[in-house]
Amino acid sequence: MAARLKVFCTPIGFHDAYVAAPSQKAALAAWGADADLFARGLAAKVMDPELTAAALADPGRVIRVPRGTASQHLAEAAKTPLKRTRRRAAEADEQKPSTAPAARARSARSRPAPPRPVIPRPSREDLDAAEAERDRLDEAFAKEINALEAERARIAEKIAAKRRDHDKRRARQDKRLEKARRTFEAAMDRWRRSE
Repeated sequence: MAARLKVFCTPIGFHDAYVAAPSQKAALAAWGADADLFARGLAAKVMDPELTAAALADPGRVIRVPRGTASQHLAEAAKTPLKRTRRRAAEADEQKPSTAPAARARSARSRPAPPRPVIPRPSREDLDAAEAERDRLDEAFAKEINALEAERARIAEKIAAKRRDHDKRRARQDKRLEKARRTFEAAMDRWRRSE
């Protein structure tokens, strides 16, 4: 009996990623997650039928649903105040005049650390291409199997027709054989009596 599917969701960028899977482990694998997003509170089971419909229609495939429009995202970003980073704090401290020699020496020594290189978000292009190729492979396999099954059905019908034809011919031949046997045996009886 197949495991009952459940729908799970996790945020990915500006989207929610829904997947129908038999377990949390299977959902994590579908998302390509290395960490347990459920333990971290970043993923959850979805019970709302409106949100689960698309995922249940295509089990195992990640369905991305945007959270808001681009204009809503930009408007929300404009409302959010910028966080004060170490670099900005250091720049603000450098702009303040300081009269203490120790403070001037500290500010000269405490240069802002060079910015860390920005690592771009990994592209799903290769993964999506591999999934599409796997789907094409499955479709081609299903077509070949269906064609072979249809051919098997045609061959089975031919075999059944041949057997029916053989049975009819064999029945006619059995009658001829029985008639020839009776004729032969009668001839043998006559021959024996003539001796």
